[in-house]
Amino acid sequence: MTRNELINNILKKKSFLCVGLDSDIHKIPSFLHETDDPVFEFNRGIIDATADFAVAYKPNIAFYESIGASGWVTLKKTVDYIKENYPDIFTIADAKRGDIGNTSKLYARAFFENMDFDAVTVAPYMGEDSVKPFLEYPGKWVILLALTSNKGADDFQYHPDDGNSLYKLVLNKSQSWADKENMMYVVGATRADMLSDIRKIVPDHFLLIPGIGVQGGSLDDVVGHGMNNKCGLLVNSSRGIIFADNNKEYARSAREKTNELQRNMEAHLYKRGIL
Repeated sequence: MTRNELINNILKKKSFLCVGLDSDIHKIPSFLHETDDPVFEFNRGIIDATADFAVAYKPNIAFYESIGASGWVTLKKTVDYIKENYPDIFTIADAKRGDIGNTSKLYARAFFENMDFDAVTVAPYMGEDSVKPFLEYPGKWVILLALTSNKGADDFQYHPDDGNSLYKLVLNKSQSWADKENMMYVVGATRADMLSDIRKIVPDHFLLIPGIGVQGGSLDDVVGHGMNNKCGLLVNSSRGIIFADNNKEYARSAREKTNELQRNMEAHLYKRGIL
């Protein structure tokens, strides 16, 4: 998916919402365990209920790996279902991969060739040669971890290196590897006050923002500090949507939560003159 296609879908749906498919088999409604593939059936219900309000879906790979071999089958079925039924929606493998070059080539093959995701999250710690293999696929995206919302981010990401915080070094250095057409950055919503400084470094790139809702991030703060004149945001919500209810009405509850977020996003897009 190209940058323009993603922007056009944001304008069409009046939404920059990414739904995180963090589908924990131990938290999905119990009646689904009577089906052959409970997590897939759960995902399908969520997707069908929310697809007209979302522009992206982001399965976190850990929730599928944790099931074993069958989890990979479920993941593939989920991505195929999105591609076949909602081909305008951007798909993100939240895998946080990154290894020496020949290993990264295989990770890229797994998520871009075998799974056909549009994007994969990548950890930059090992540097350029660990990221480049993911950038060799036309029309595919790398979403580089920059500034995360977890408590442990304080251990490394803010520490100065020659007067520069590590996350700023990642933002500056990585721009020589790719551009706004195929690279995004992860910035946690709980660090929204730092988005203004981040925008000075990467004014035109898309930012994937997890952490609103359950994790305590504010949509208003994210928009206020991080939105650019093309929107430039994919704001993710996972648990607050997919586990809004735990009974047979789970999909309807997810739809209501998603619709509420979409309406808020629409208001921000109008306020900024993007719509």
